[in-house]
Amino acid sequence: MQDLLSEIRSILVGTPARWSSLAQTIPAELFFRQPAHEEWSAFECLQHILDTEYSYQLRLQAFLDGRDFPAFNPGDEDANSRAAQTPMTLVAEFVQLRQQSLKSLEKVTPADFDRPARHPKLGPVKLEQMLNAWAAHDLNHTVQAEEALMQPFIQGSGPWQVFFTNHLVGVEK
Repeated sequence: MQDLLSEIRSILVGTPARWSSLAQTIPAELFFRQPAHEEWSAFECLQHILDTEYSYQLRLQAFLDGRDFPAFNPGDEDANSRAAQTPMTLVAEFVQLRQQSLKSLEKVTPADFDRPARHPKLGPVKLEQMLNAWAAHDLNHTVQAEEALMQPFIQGSGPWQVFFTNHLVGVEK
């Protein structure tokens, strides 16, 4: 990647717009629909990406301050505290948090990529690795949400279903 910071920033800038578009256009019942047993709905993916935004902000600041950071366990978050909210409410909160994150990211230069920290579970990590993980995390859970939203349409597509087998959720591939 030629300009890693710019590429990561483009992912981090684009994610809120993707979520905003989904929340504005997709019916709420699809957003809350669980695609398969013990699989996250699009709403749960959005809750998670919002919860982890706090974690990424803290991690970025820890790297910039030259200190280690605690692990983040998504299971520790109280998903029920947001269960009554709408997708648009969560997106609005995410947009606001992401703007703060992007402002913090402006402080980072390629010279900072080798800054070390210690993650309690992963051991020694570098800022560059965390930035890559942040972009991958955004894309991963957005795609996961989109796949959750696809499930009723895949199931209803009859013989065309064979074209979507890579996107079936909860099915052995």
